[in-house]
Amino acid sequence: MENEKILNILKEEIVPALGCTEPIAIAYVSAKAKEILGVLPQKIDIYVSGNMIKNVKSVTIPNSGGMVGIESAIALGVSAGDCNKELMVISSLKEGDINKAREYLENSQINVIHDNTDVKLYIRVEAFYEKESSLVEIKHFHTNITRIERNSEVLIDQICNDFDFKTTNEDRSILSIESIYSLAKKIDIKEVEQIFNQVINMNSNIANAGLNEEFGVNIGSLIQKNMNEGLYGKDIRNKCVSFTSAGSDARMSGCSLPVMTTSGSGNQGMTASLPVIKYCQEKKLSKEELIRGLIFSHLTTIHLKTNVGRLSAFCGVMCAASAVSGAISFLENADYETVANSITNSLGNVSGVICDGAKASCATKIATGIYAAFDSSMLALNNKYLHEGEGIISSDVEKTIKNIGILSQQGMKKTDEVILNIMQSEKKMGMEK
Repeated sequence: MENEKILNILKEEIVPALGCTEPIAIAYVSAKAKEILGVLPQKIDIYVSGNMIKNVKSVTIPNSGGMVGIESAIALGVSAGDCNKELMVISSLKEGDINKAREYLENSQINVIHDNTDVKLYIRVEAFYEKESSLVEIKHFHTNITRIERNSEVLIDQICNDFDFKTTNEDRSILSIESIYSLAKKIDIKEVEQIFNQVINMNSNIANAGLNEEFGVNIGSLIQKNMNEGLYGKDIRNKCVSFTSAGSDARMSGCSLPVMTTSGSGNQGMTASLPVIKYCQEKKLSKEELIRGLIFSHLTTIHLKTNVGRLSAFCGVMCAASAVSGAISFLENADYETVANSITNSLGNVSGVICDGAKASCATKIATGIYAAFDSSMLALNNKYLHEGEGIISSDVEKTIKNIGILSQQGMKKTDEVILNIMQSEKKMGMEK
Protein backbone atom coordinates (compact mmCIF):
# COMPACT_ATOMS: atom_id res chain seq x y z
CA MET A 1 0.00 0.00 0.00
CA GLU A 2 2.81 2.44 0.86
CA ASN A 3 4.55 1.71 -2.47
CA GLU A 4 1.29 2.48 -4.27
CA LYS A 5 1.04 5.83 -2.46
CA ILE A 6 4.64 6.69 -3.34
CA LEU A 7 3.99 5.85 -6.99
CA ASN A 8 0.97 8.17 -6.91
CA ILE A 9 3.22 10.92 -5.58
CA LEU A 10 5.57 10.41 -8.52
CA LYS A 11 2.68 10.69 -10.96
CA GLU A 12 1.39 13.85 -9.28
CA GLU A 13 4.77 15.55 -9.16
CA ILE A 14 6.45 14.62 -12.45
CA VAL A 15 4.41 16.31 -15.18
CA PRO A 16 5.21 17.98 -18.51
CA ALA A 17 5.33 21.76 -18.88
CA LEU A 18 6.31 24.19 -21.58
CA GLY A 19 8.34 27.03 -20.13
CA CYS A 20 8.97 28.25 -16.60
CA THR A 21 6.04 27.05 -14.49
CA GLU A 22 5.22 30.39 -12.84
CA PRO A 23 4.42 32.43 -15.99
CA ILE A 24 2.80 29.31 -17.45
CA ALA A 25 0.59 29.02 -14.36
CA ILE A 26 -0.49 32.64 -14.89
CA ALA A 27 -1.27 31.87 -18.55
CA TYR A 28 -3.24 28.81 -17.41
CA VAL A 29 -5.34 30.68 -14.83
CA SER A 30 -5.95 33.52 -17.32
CA ALA A 31 -7.09 31.07 -20.00
CA LYS A 32 -9.39 29.40 -17.46
CA ALA A 33 -10.86 32.79 -16.44
CA LYS A 34 -11.58 33.55 -20.09
CA GLU A 35 -13.25 30.15 -20.53
CA ILE A 36 -15.50 30.80 -17.52
CA LEU A 37 -16.27 34.34 -18.76
CA GLY A 38 -17.08 33.00 -22.23
CA VAL A 39 -15.56 35.95 -24.09
CA LEU A 40 -12.25 37.78 -24.39
CA PRO A 41 -12.00 40.02 -21.30
CA GLN A 42 -11.81 43.79 -21.67
CA LYS A 43 -10.12 44.10 -18.30
CA ILE A 44 -8.16 41.77 -16.03
CA ASP A 45 -7.13 42.27 -12.43
CA ILE A 46 -4.54 39.74 -11.27
CA TYR A 47 -3.60 39.29 -7.63
CA VAL A 48 -0.30 37.45 -7.10
CA SER A 49 2.03 36.56 -4.24
CA GLY A 50 5.49 38.07 -4.03
CA ASN A 51 7.11 34.80 -5.05
CA MET A 52 5.07 34.75 -8.24
CA ILE A 53 6.21 38.30 -9.06
CA LYS A 54 9.79 37.26 -8.38
CA ASN A 55 9.65 34.18 -10.59
CA VAL A 56 7.91 35.78 -13.57
CA LYS A 57 9.82 39.06 -13.80
CA SER A 58 12.83 38.00 -15.87
CA VAL A 59 12.12 34.70 -17.59
CA THR A 60 11.34 34.50 -21.31
CA ILE A 61 8.03 32.80 -22.13
CA PRO A 62 8.39 30.10 -24.82
CA ASN A 63 6.47 30.29 -28.10
CA SER A 64 6.04 34.03 -27.50
CA GLY A 65 8.64 35.69 -29.69
CA GLY A 66 10.61 36.82 -26.63
CA MET A 67 7.77 38.14 -24.44
CA VAL A 68 8.49 38.53 -20.71
CA GLY A 69 6.45 39.31 -17.62
CA ILE A 70 3.08 38.84 -15.91
CA GLU A 71 1.14 40.96 -18.40
CA SER A 72 2.57 38.98 -21.31
CA ALA A 73 1.68 35.65 -19.67
CA ILE A 74 -1.90 36.89 -19.17
CA ALA A 75 -2.19 38.11 -22.75
CA LEU A 76 -0.92 34.83 -24.17
CA GLY A 77 -3.28 32.82 -21.95
CA VAL A 78 -6.47 34.75 -22.66
CA SER A 79 -5.88 35.40 -26.36
CA ALA A 80 -4.74 31.95 -27.48
CA GLY A 81 -4.20 29.59 -24.54
CA ASP A 82 -5.91 26.22 -24.07
CA CYS A 83 -6.59 25.76 -20.35
CA ASN A 84 -7.42 22.06 -20.90
CA LYS A 85 -3.71 21.51 -21.52
CA GLU A 86 -2.83 22.86 -18.05
CA LEU A 87 0.95 23.56 -17.95
CA MET A 88 1.12 23.01 -21.71
CA VAL A 89 -1.44 25.81 -22.08
CA ILE A 90 0.52 27.74 -24.73
CA SER A 91 2.21 24.78 -26.41
CA SER A 92 0.31 25.19 -29.69
CA LEU A 93 0.74 28.93 -30.30
CA LYS A 94 1.37 30.13 -33.84
CA GLU A 95 2.81 33.45 -35.00
CA GLY A 96 -0.70 34.83 -35.46
CA ASP A 97 -1.49 33.98 -31.84
CA ILE A 98 1.52 35.97 -30.66
CA ASN A 99 0.29 38.95 -32.66
CA LYS A 100 -3.11 38.59 -30.98
CA ALA A 101 -1.41 38.60 -27.57
CA ARG A 102 0.54 41.76 -28.42
CA GLU A 103 -2.67 43.45 -29.62
CA TYR A 104 -4.39 42.42 -26.41
CA LEU A 105 -1.60 44.03 -24.37
CA GLU A 106 -2.06 47.27 -26.29
CA ASN A 107 -5.84 47.43 -26.24
CA SER A 108 -6.88 45.93 -22.90
CA GLN A 109 -6.51 46.92 -19.27
CA ILE A 110 -4.37 44.63 -17.09
CA ASN A 111 -3.80 45.51 -13.43
CA VAL A 112 -1.17 43.56 -11.48
CA ILE A 113 -1.71 43.66 -7.71
CA HIS A 114 0.78 42.30 -5.19
CA ASP A 115 -1.42 40.30 -2.80
CA ASN A 116 0.06 40.40 0.69
CA THR A 117 -0.62 36.73 1.40
CA ASP A 118 1.38 34.15 3.32
CA VAL A 119 0.61 31.63 0.57
CA LYS A 120 3.81 31.49 -1.48
CA LEU A 121 2.18 30.32 -4.70
CA TYR A 122 -0.95 32.38 -5.17
CA ILE A 123 -2.76 33.66 -8.28
CA ARG A 124 -6.25 35.12 -8.56
CA VAL A 125 -7.46 36.37 -11.92
CA GLU A 126 -10.61 38.49 -12.11
CA ALA A 127 -11.78 39.01 -15.69
CA PHE A 128 -14.41 41.48 -16.89
CA TYR A 129 -16.46 42.09 -20.03
CA GLU A 130 -19.14 44.79 -19.75
CA LYS A 131 -21.32 43.59 -16.84
CA GLU A 132 -20.02 40.01 -16.94
CA SER A 133 -17.18 38.77 -14.72
CA SER A 134 -15.26 35.64 -13.78
CA LEU A 135 -12.78 34.74 -11.07
CA VAL A 136 -10.27 31.88 -10.95
CA GLU A 137 -7.90 31.31 -8.04
CA ILE A 138 -5.07 28.84 -7.48
CA LYS A 139 -3.05 28.17 -4.34
CA HIS A 140 0.05 26.15 -3.46
CA PHE A 141 0.30 24.13 -6.72
CA HIS A 142 0.55 25.50 -10.24
CA THR A 143 -2.75 23.98 -11.40
CA ASN A 144 -4.54 23.65 -8.06
CA ILE A 145 -7.75 25.62 -8.65
CA THR A 146 -9.31 26.49 -5.30
CA ARG A 147 -12.06 28.89 -6.38
CA ILE A 148 -14.06 29.68 -9.53
CA GLU A 149 -16.80 32.30 -9.79
CA ARG A 150 -18.97 33.61 -12.62
CA ASN A 151 -20.81 36.87 -12.03
CA SER A 152 -20.10 36.43 -8.29
CA GLU A 153 -21.75 32.99 -8.26
CA VAL A 154 -19.40 30.44 -6.70
CA LEU A 155 -18.91 27.43 -8.99
CA ILE A 156 -15.96 25.83 -7.17
CA ASP A 157 -14.77 26.46 -3.62
CA GLN A 158 -12.05 24.06 -2.52
CA ILE A 159 -11.00 24.47 1.10
CA CYS A 160 -7.23 24.54 1.73
CA ASN A 161 -5.33 24.65 5.00
CA ASP A 162 -3.00 27.50 4.08
CA PHE A 163 -0.78 26.97 7.11
CA ASP A 164 0.01 23.29 6.59
CA PHE A 165 -0.72 22.55 2.94
CA LYS A 166 1.19 19.61 1.49
CA THR A 167 -0.73 18.18 -1.45
CA THR A 168 -4.14 17.85 -3.01
CA ASN A 169 -3.88 14.05 -2.92
CA GLU A 170 -1.17 11.75 -1.49
CA ASP A 171 0.46 12.80 1.76
CA ARG A 172 4.19 13.44 1.24
CA SER A 173 4.92 12.79 4.92
CA ILE A 174 5.16 9.07 4.15
CA LEU A 175 8.43 9.75 2.32
CA SER A 176 11.85 9.28 3.91
CA ILE A 177 15.28 8.75 2.41
CA GLU A 178 15.26 5.18 3.74
CA SER A 179 11.85 4.35 2.19
CA ILE A 180 12.91 5.95 -1.09
CA TYR A 181 16.17 3.97 -1.08
CA SER A 182 14.28 0.73 -0.46
CA LEU A 183 11.66 1.39 -3.14
CA ALA A 184 14.25 2.39 -5.74
CA LYS A 185 16.12 -0.87 -5.09
CA LYS A 186 13.14 -3.21 -5.19
CA ILE A 187 10.38 -1.78 -7.37
CA ASP A 188 9.39 -3.45 -10.62
CA ILE A 189 10.53 -0.73 -13.02
CA LYS A 190 7.69 -1.57 -15.43
CA GLU A 191 5.44 0.34 -13.01
CA VAL A 192 7.30 3.61 -13.68
CA GLU A 193 9.03 2.99 -17.00
CA GLN A 194 6.59 5.07 -19.04
CA ILE A 195 6.91 8.22 -16.95
CA PHE A 196 10.71 8.00 -16.78
CA ASN A 197 10.99 7.36 -20.51
CA GLN A 198 9.29 10.74 -20.90
CA VAL A 199 11.73 12.26 -18.43
CA ILE A 200 14.71 10.85 -20.31
CA ASN A 201 13.49 11.88 -23.76
CA MET A 202 12.05 15.35 -23.04
CA ASN A 203 14.77 16.56 -20.70
CA SER A 204 17.60 15.19 -22.86
CA ASN A 205 16.14 16.94 -25.90
CA ILE A 206 16.19 20.36 -24.28
CA ALA A 207 19.68 19.78 -22.84
CA ASN A 208 20.98 18.97 -26.33
CA ALA A 209 19.29 22.12 -27.66
CA GLY A 210 21.08 24.13 -24.97
CA LEU A 211 24.41 22.64 -25.97
CA ASN A 212 23.95 23.31 -29.67
CA GLU A 213 22.14 26.66 -29.81
CA GLU A 214 22.52 30.14 -28.31
CA PHE A 215 20.46 30.47 -25.12
CA GLY A 216 20.93 32.70 -22.09
CA VAL A 217 24.46 32.81 -20.73
CA ASN A 218 25.23 29.42 -22.34
CA ILE A 219 27.07 28.10 -19.27
CA GLY A 220 26.38 24.52 -20.43
CA SER A 221 27.95 24.93 -23.85
CA LEU A 222 30.78 27.02 -22.36
CA ILE A 223 31.75 24.15 -20.06
CA GLN A 224 31.64 21.83 -23.08
CA LYS A 225 33.80 24.28 -25.07
CA ASN A 226 36.34 24.45 -22.24
CA MET A 227 36.47 20.65 -22.11
CA ASN A 228 37.10 20.49 -25.85
CA GLU A 229 39.85 23.12 -25.58
CA GLY A 230 41.58 21.38 -22.67
CA LEU A 231 40.87 24.02 -20.04
CA TYR A 232 38.51 21.65 -18.23
CA GLY A 233 38.99 17.90 -18.02
CA LYS A 234 36.71 15.64 -20.08
CA ASP A 235 35.52 13.81 -16.98
CA ILE A 236 32.09 12.59 -15.97
CA ARG A 237 31.60 15.44 -13.50
CA ASN A 238 32.10 18.19 -16.08
CA LYS A 239 30.02 16.33 -18.66
CA CYS A 240 27.12 16.00 -16.23
CA VAL A 241 27.31 19.66 -15.25
CA SER A 242 27.49 20.82 -18.87
CA PHE A 243 24.55 18.66 -19.94
CA THR A 244 22.33 19.70 -17.04
CA SER A 245 22.98 23.43 -17.04
CA ALA A 246 22.50 23.51 -20.84
CA GLY A 247 18.91 22.39 -20.32
CA SER A 248 18.29 25.36 -18.04
CA ASP A 249 20.07 27.71 -20.47
CA ALA A 250 17.49 26.75 -23.07
CA ARG A 251 14.42 26.66 -20.84
CA MET A 252 15.01 29.98 -19.08
CA SER A 253 15.55 31.75 -22.40
CA GLY A 254 12.39 30.76 -24.22
CA CYS A 255 13.16 27.41 -25.86
CA SER A 256 9.92 25.94 -27.19
CA LEU A 257 10.70 22.38 -26.07
CA PRO A 258 8.74 21.00 -23.08
CA VAL A 259 10.34 19.43 -20.02
CA MET A 260 9.21 17.00 -17.36
CA THR A 261 8.95 18.99 -14.15
CA THR A 262 9.40 17.83 -10.57
CA SER A 263 7.78 19.52 -7.56
CA GLY A 264 6.33 22.17 -9.84
CA SER A 265 9.66 23.17 -11.37
CA GLY A 266 11.32 22.43 -14.70
CA ASN A 267 14.73 23.38 -13.35
CA GLN A 268 14.27 20.90 -10.51
CA GLY A 269 13.03 18.27 -12.94
CA MET A 270 16.08 18.73 -15.16
CA THR A 271 18.49 18.86 -12.23
CA ALA A 272 17.05 15.67 -10.75
CA SER A 273 17.29 13.83 -14.08
CA LEU A 274 19.95 15.09 -16.49
CA PRO A 275 23.10 14.43 -14.39
CA VAL A 276 21.78 10.95 -13.59
CA ILE A 277 21.12 10.30 -17.28
CA LYS A 278 24.58 11.49 -18.33
CA TYR A 279 26.27 9.64 -15.45
CA CYS A 280 24.67 6.35 -16.49
CA GLN A 281 25.59 6.94 -20.13
CA GLU A 282 29.22 7.60 -19.27
CA LYS A 283 29.43 4.62 -16.89
CA LYS A 284 27.61 2.41 -19.42
CA LEU A 285 25.01 1.41 -16.86
CA SER A 286 21.85 -0.43 -17.90
CA LYS A 287 18.46 1.13 -18.57
CA GLU A 288 17.16 -0.51 -15.41
CA GLU A 289 19.95 1.05 -13.33
CA LEU A 290 19.22 4.43 -14.92
CA ILE A 291 15.52 4.27 -14.05
CA ARG A 292 16.26 3.16 -10.49
CA GLY A 293 18.65 6.10 -10.14
CA LEU A 294 16.00 8.47 -11.49
CA ILE A 295 13.39 7.09 -9.08
CA PHE A 296 15.73 7.80 -6.18
CA SER A 297 16.69 11.25 -7.41
CA HIS A 298 13.17 12.47 -8.16
CA LEU A 299 11.54 11.11 -5.01
CA THR A 300 14.33 12.59 -2.87
CA THR A 301 13.88 15.95 -4.60
CA ILE A 302 10.15 15.79 -3.83
CA HIS A 303 10.86 14.85 -0.19
CA LEU A 304 13.32 17.71 0.28
CA LYS A 305 11.13 20.25 -1.54
CA THR A 306 8.07 19.27 0.52
CA ASN A 307 9.97 20.43 3.61
CA VAL A 308 11.28 23.59 1.95
CA GLY A 309 7.94 24.65 0.42
CA ARG A 310 6.76 25.09 -3.16
CA LEU A 311 8.20 28.59 -3.55
CA SER A 312 10.83 30.02 -1.22
CA ALA A 313 13.95 32.14 -0.92
CA PHE A 314 15.76 28.78 -0.71
CA CYS A 315 16.90 27.79 -4.21
CA GLY A 316 14.89 24.67 -5.10
CA VAL A 317 17.61 23.46 -7.45
CA MET A 318 19.76 22.81 -4.37
CA CYS A 319 17.15 20.29 -3.21
CA ALA A 320 17.46 18.49 -6.54
CA ALA A 321 21.26 18.73 -6.50
CA SER A 322 21.34 17.21 -3.01
CA ALA A 323 19.12 14.41 -4.30
CA VAL A 324 21.60 13.85 -7.14
CA SER A 325 24.45 13.48 -4.63
CA GLY A 326 22.53 10.59 -3.09
CA ALA A 327 21.66 9.18 -6.52
CA ILE A 328 25.33 9.06 -7.56
CA SER A 329 26.18 7.03 -4.46
CA PHE A 330 23.07 4.90 -5.05
CA LEU A 331 24.29 4.13 -8.58
CA GLU A 332 27.65 3.13 -7.09
CA ASN A 333 25.77 0.46 -5.07
CA ALA A 334 26.47 2.23 -1.79
CA ASP A 335 24.54 1.21 1.33
CA TYR A 336 21.80 3.36 2.78
CA GLU A 337 24.02 5.13 5.32
CA THR A 338 26.47 6.23 2.63
CA VAL A 339 23.67 7.49 0.41
CA ALA A 340 22.16 9.41 3.33
CA ASN A 341 25.58 10.88 4.18
CA SER A 342 25.95 12.04 0.58
CA ILE A 343 22.73 14.04 0.89
CA THR A 344 23.76 15.42 4.28
CA ASN A 345 27.09 16.56 2.84
CA SER A 346 25.31 18.40 0.05
CA LEU A 347 22.74 20.05 2.32
CA GLY A 348 25.51 21.24 4.60
CA ASN A 349 27.24 22.84 1.62
CA VAL A 350 24.73 24.55 -0.67
CA SER A 351 21.70 25.26 1.51
CA GLY A 352 22.45 28.99 1.58
CA VAL A 353 21.93 29.55 -2.15
CA ILE A 354 19.04 31.97 -2.63
CA CYS A 355 16.25 32.01 -5.18
CA ASP A 356 16.08 35.47 -6.73
CA GLY A 357 13.59 34.54 -9.42
CA ALA A 358 13.53 32.49 -12.59
CA LYS A 359 16.02 33.74 -15.17
CA ALA A 360 19.12 32.88 -17.19
CA SER A 361 21.38 32.66 -14.12
CA CYS A 362 19.43 29.63 -12.84
CA ALA A 363 21.67 27.60 -15.16
CA THR A 364 24.79 28.78 -13.32
CA LYS A 365 23.24 27.81 -9.99
CA ILE A 366 22.47 24.38 -11.40
CA ALA A 367 26.14 24.04 -12.39
CA THR A 368 27.19 24.97 -8.85
CA GLY A 369 24.74 22.49 -7.34
CA ILE A 370 25.82 19.56 -9.51
CA TYR A 371 29.52 20.22 -8.89
CA ALA A 372 28.71 20.16 -5.17
CA ALA A 373 26.68 16.96 -5.61
CA PHE A 374 29.70 15.13 -6.97
CA ASP A 375 31.95 16.38 -4.15
CA SER A 376 29.35 15.36 -1.57
CA SER A 377 28.96 11.88 -3.01
CA MET A 378 32.69 11.28 -3.37
CA LEU A 379 33.25 12.31 0.25
CA ALA A 380 30.58 9.90 1.48
CA LEU A 381 31.86 7.06 -0.72
CA ASN A 382 35.21 7.57 1.01
CA ASN A 383 33.53 7.50 4.44
CA LYS A 384 33.83 11.27 4.95
CA TYR A 385 30.75 13.16 6.03
CA LEU A 386 29.51 16.14 8.03
CA HIS A 387 28.67 15.44 11.67
CA GLU A 388 25.91 16.38 14.08
CA GLY A 389 26.36 19.84 15.56
CA GLU A 390 28.23 21.22 12.58
CA GLY A 391 25.93 24.14 11.76
CA ILE A 392 22.52 22.94 10.56
CA ILE A 393 23.58 19.26 10.41
CA SER A 394 21.70 16.99 12.82
CA SER A 395 22.09 13.41 14.01
CA ASP A 396 20.51 11.83 10.93
CA VAL A 397 19.49 12.87 7.44
CA GLU A 398 15.77 13.22 8.24
CA LYS A 399 16.44 15.60 11.12
CA THR A 400 18.77 17.59 8.88
CA ILE A 401 16.03 17.80 6.24
CA LYS A 402 13.65 19.12 8.92
CA ASN A 403 16.25 21.75 9.80
CA ILE A 404 16.39 22.78 6.14
CA GLY A 405 12.61 23.20 6.22
CA ILE A 406 12.83 25.47 9.27
CA LEU A 407 15.65 27.44 7.66
CA SER A 408 13.72 28.00 4.44
CA GLN A 409 10.22 28.61 5.79
CA GLN A 410 11.08 30.59 8.92
CA GLY A 411 14.65 31.82 8.65
CA MET A 412 14.45 32.93 5.03
CA LYS A 413 11.01 34.55 5.14
CA LYS A 414 12.54 38.01 5.56
CA THR A 415 15.15 37.16 2.93
CA ASP A 416 12.33 36.54 0.46
CA GLU A 417 10.86 39.98 1.19
CA VAL A 418 14.22 41.70 0.79
CA ILE A 419 14.93 39.91 -2.52
CA LEU A 420 11.55 41.00 -3.90
CA ASN A 421 12.10 44.59 -2.74
CA ILE A 422 15.51 44.67 -4.47
CA MET A 423 14.07 43.25 -7.68
CA GLN A 424 11.17 45.72 -7.72
CA SER A 425 13.55 48.59 -6.95
CA GLU A 426 15.81 47.57 -9.83
CA LYS A 427 12.80 47.37 -12.16
CA LYS A 428 11.68 50.86 -11.13
CA MET A 429 15.16 52.28 -11.67
CA GLY A 430 15.31 50.64 -15.10
CA MET A 431 12.00 52.21 -16.09
CA GLU A 432 13.15 55.67 -14.92
CA LYS A 433 16.25 55.42 -17.09
